[in-house]
Amino acid sequence: MTVLEDRIEMADADTERLDEWFERLERMPVPEGYRVEIVGGSVFMTPQRDTHWDTIRRIVRALEDKFGRDVKAFSDVRVDFPGHENGFCPGIALLKDSAKKDDTGHWRYQELEFVAEVVSQGTAQNDYGPKRTAHAEAEVPVHVIADPYQGRCHVHTDPKDGDYAEPPKVDFGTDVDLTGTVVDLVLKTDGFPRDWGLSSGPGQLPLP
Repeated sequence: MTVLEDRIEMADADTERLDEWFERLERMPVPEGYRVEIVGGSVFMTPQRDTHWDTIRRIVRALEDKFGRDVKAFSDVRVDFPGHENGFCPGIALLKDSAKKDDTGHWRYQELEFVAEVVSQGTAQNDYGPKRTAHAEAEVPVHVIADPYQGRCHVHTDPKDGDYAEPPKVDFGTDVDLTGTVVDLVLKTDGFPRDWGLSSGPGQLPLP
């Protein structure tokens, strides 16, 4: 069994436990404006800033301009990934036109063509660490990290052996050329906002 196959099997085994935890979280008094996801068996509740949504909106608009208003692009919708208890809610997830939910009503990571995450100060460790690794292990063809604190995008493509090569870094204001990839578009970043403020960081709750 390969490492990827082993991690896929682990993700499948974790689904029931993730379902249980997300059901509990739905009953919790999570403050409005917070995104909740499970990374490596811990719950992260992250406050969403206006710069976060503005960046997501611009990327979704670019996908709609390319693929039409009916494109299967979602924001903050749960997708389970390989690894130990990884129930992520990507900033943007683009699925294949043919994608269908599984028997449990969830989108499958195998159907993902593009994922974008917008960094907040409290999520940077996850975005650049375990989430990036999980996206590579899931063989997501294109994964972009937009960092409003650095003012640049990190562009990951062509995952191989559970990892991405060192990504090119594209400063805000410079086009991200994704032609030749499955999305085949040029993503303009001149309108991506910078964030000079401080984030309160995520609340982290370890799963027992």
